[in-house]
Amino acid sequence: MKLVFMGTPDFSVKALRALYDAGHEILAVYTQPDKPKGRGKSLQYPPVKEEALRLGLEVYQPPKVKDPQVIQRLRELAPQAIVVAAFGQIIPREILELPPYGCLNIHASLLPKYRGAAPIQWAVIDGEKESGVTIMKMNEGLDTGDMITKKVVPLEKEETGGSLFEKLSEAGAGLLTETLKSLEAGEAVYEKQPKESPTPYAKMISKEMGRIDWSRDAKEIERLVRGMNPWPSAYTYYKGKTVKIWKSRTESEETVQEKPGTIIRTDKEGIYTACGKGILCIQILQLEGKKRMETSAFLRGHAIENGESFSSVRE
Repeated sequence: MKLVFMGTPDFSVKALRALYDAGHEILAVYTQPDKPKGRGKSLQYPPVKEEALRLGLEVYQPPKVKDPQVIQRLRELAPQAIVVAAFGQIIPREILELPPYGCLNIHASLLPKYRGAAPIQWAVIDGEKESGVTIMKMNEGLDTGDMITKKVVPLEKEETGGSLFEKLSEAGAGLLTETLKSLEAGEAVYEKQPKESPTPYAKMISKEMGRIDWSRDAKEIERLVRGMNPWPSAYTYYKGKTVKIWKSRTESEETVQEKPGTIIRTDKEGIYTACGKGILCIQILQLEGKKRMETSAFLRGHAIENGESFSSVRE
């Protein structure tokens, strides 16, 4: 099939590679413009651009895909379908209606659940038992197009946003090639989505969302830690310094008398901290300006006393 691919981050790379390996004719790859990164602010290619150039594919990076010249170029390319995977721009109607098979989107949730920009992290944060990917035919709504295929991916007990990201990226790539086969064979079945989603909109994750509110339940904080790993990370404050929490476990779900954030005790297994309900055991952490380390190593260099506390605000 003659295709145009639109994608930007790491999540999209496996899908692009799968299309290439399956023998589809990729007419062009569209991705976001290069962005400055690091202290030197040197321009960095998006992951999809790097992969496209490695495969010898033509790359376009329009600041706005809705610009008339971009749409005209797509008309000239005349793709049979446009595949969209975390592209990062809203696709206008002129493009949605351009290819015969439409614009196909790989969405990292089991639609209609978790419509929105960050379905992977929110599935972990909300304590879902399973997630998955959906291939849909895009319309002008936000992840509301007709569903074509789905694949379920169970969540492990210690699933993080990062580990689920990898699983769904792999699942999406495989499901995409299967879906294109069914489209070409005329065997695809389209299922309309209900108007309402059973879950809240999966809004974009920000650094501020990683700040731990110790008045919440320990199990909720533990899920936040996993969902925010590796970015932007869950964090708290200790003696005025930021501490990132990379791994934790729920030690208890019983209500405790200590004020939320209070360090109840420490041992080689972790730092046991009071929450609004229950106790969180912090296992891997990272003090501002230092490397991440297991709690046992951290405690050898920092004498934490029982009764000290973590804070939700920098003091």
